Amino acid sequence: GLLVESGGGLVQPGGSLRLSCAASGFTFSSYVMSWYRQAPGKERESVARIPSAGGSTNYADSVKGRFTISRDNAKNTVYLQMNSLKPEDTAVYYCNAQTWRSTGLIDYWGQGTQVTVSS
Repeated sequence: GLLVESGGGLVQPGGSLRLSCAASGFTFSSYVMSWYRQAPGKERESVARIPSAGGSTNYADSVKGRFTISRDNAKNTVYLQMNSLKPEDTAVYYCNAQTWRSTGLIDYWGQGTQVTVSS
């Protein structure tokens, strides 16, 4: 499976960005999709998660009310709308796909996209 993120960049505090993650090579609609991020010198952390069929989503406390995860199974794409961005949101953002089979966990990662929040 392949995941390709896009939409990162430099934005001022209070601004917005929309990240996209295009999937290929696997049955996208069967996978839980997540966004993670990793800031310099810090561990990778979960930001948001959406089930395979959409519906109930989960967010890190630090982004609740500001970020929205969504997916379009017809386009094999997951999105992360980021509003009211703060300097502490600066990180490399990664897309992740997970599902479980009888053989165990199947797990794909994208290459990451840089988000920098700075004036």
